[in-house]
Amino acid sequence: MTLVKPIKSAAGKIDSIESIRAGFETLGYITNPQIATSIYLAQNLEKPLLVEGPPGVGKTELAIATAKYLGLPLVRLQCYEGLDESKALYEWKYGKQLLYTQILRETLGEVLQGAKGLPESMKRLHQFSDVFFSEQFLEERPLMKAMRAPAGAVLLIDELDKADQEFESFLLELLSEYQISIPEIGTLKATIKPIVFLTSNNTRELSDALKRRCLHLYIPFPDAELERKIIAARVPDVSVKLRNELVAFIQGLRGLDLKKLPAVSETIDWARTLLLLHANTLDAEMVRTTLNVILKFQDDIEAVGAQLTTLTDEALKAAERPSGSL
Repeated sequence: MTLVKPIKSAAGKIDSIESIRAGFETLGYITNPQIATSIYLAQNLEKPLLVEGPPGVGKTELAIATAKYLGLPLVRLQCYEGLDESKALYEWKYGKQLLYTQILRETLGEVLQGAKGLPESMKRLHQFSDVFFSEQFLEERPLMKAMRAPAGAVLLIDELDKADQEFESFLLELLSEYQISIPEIGTLKATIKPIVFLTSNNTRELSDALKRRCLHLYIPFPDAELERKIIAARVPDVSVKLRNELVAFIQGLRGLDLKKLPAVSETIDWARTLLLLHANTLDAEMVRTTLNVILKFQDDIEAVGAQLTTLTDEALKAAERPSGSL
């Protein structure tokens, strides 16, 4: 990072939207045209991408896949209530400063040797105060680390809606100018713009100022066809028959009034569970014993358990329809 110099574009430009879809698929991340287009625009327009949607639909995985696809390091900042600038941007290495202060104290006689009077002595001592607040004493946190990455980086600011509004306001300078202000040093700009992902589970509304600086992508629960493709990519050993059945069952659950609807991450976990249990097809008893993999609240498990036979039969019928094949 250097003082106010022109910013270069991120390395590894993406050629086309189709190359994104094909490349991400080799990494096990199945995209739709909207997702692939958003990634393409975010990099080529050099704007942050705000990704919203329910938990477990692949928002974080999208940033991880982008970093792998471009061969760039992933720098992740996990947001939480009370997150502040010192934890996200930088801290001073107080232990190192204290050590240098001790060394200065021990050599104080040499430093002040030949000084005439108090003014000259104070002038010499003040020369060291700037040294203690220089870059060699900075402890990089995720935001600074991403901006100082020599070949660029993918910066993931995860679950921003969990952070306070004050922290969100702090991000505005970074997201618009790719620069940060450190009072003791000055304004620092990234030499290579990081590719920035911000994710939100919509637990609170993000500000208009932040949204204006970002491209927006909403990832909903996938339809049955896309979810089957995801399972085929992530759990390829599951048979086509079982894959169609379990996806049909999950799609049916999402039509119910539950506290937490099963997301794609739960579908993947369930597919791996059924594979581990050597299941060849869904049956009500198998579903009942593994409901805790896809449902996270006991009230939901009990509600689904009361109509489990009907839901399983409907899923089996849906999987047999022509549209139920991959």
